[in-house]
Amino acid sequence: MTRMIAMGVDAATSRHAIKLAHAHDGVWAAVGHHPTEPSEPVFPLPIDPKVVAIGEVGLDFGRSEVRREEQLERFDRLCSQAVELDLPVSIHNRGATTEVAGLIRSHPGLRGVMHYFALGWDDAQTFLELGFYLSFAGLITRPSRNELRDVVKRCPPDRLLLETDSPYGNSHQRMGIQNRPAYLIDTAEKVAELRGMTVNEVGELETRNALALFTRMR
Repeated sequence: MTRMIAMGVDAATSRHAIKLAHAHDGVWAAVGHHPTEPSEPVFPLPIDPKVVAIGEVGLDFGRSEVRREEQLERFDRLCSQAVELDLPVSIHNRGATTEVAGLIRSHPGLRGVMHYFALGWDDAQTFLELGFYLSFAGLITRPSRNELRDVVKRCPPDRLLLETDSPYGNSHQRMGIQNRPAYLIDTAEKVAELRGMTVNEVGELETRNALALFTRMR
């Protein structure tokens, strides 16, 4: 691990992510407002040299208590600002693939990644065709996730990213303990196995892809 992004989910955590980024070499920040967070909005977005993405943002039609109309308005506004600032977005999507894809299409020039991707190949193709990256976490290590593992195998190599989603999203072998960035190795090892690569090759691929998307980290 040589670089990492601390994600914000509301105004307070976005400010904290920026503080972490300035306190540690190799750490950058993303500022956002998660669709399940009804708290203080992140607007106006903090402009800081260590902010490399807008996230976590998106839509959650499964577990969020925030009204759909409010989620849609918030996500639309954040996508507009991402385009204006020329920053990629990290998108949370639960039960809203059609709506998320529609909003991406309505913002020409929007680029980004589907965070914690957990869907099948049809949905993967939808976002790949829109030019987005797919990011995989410890979920792919779980034996029951054969459909998701198939997506890992079929994802174009230049669109594949890894993440921890810490303190959540742990691998199968570490379930029950708090996740941390160092545990990304578990996901990297599974990707290497599924794609017939070495872990070092996965690391080199991930570095290239991350720097291609998060251009301010260069």
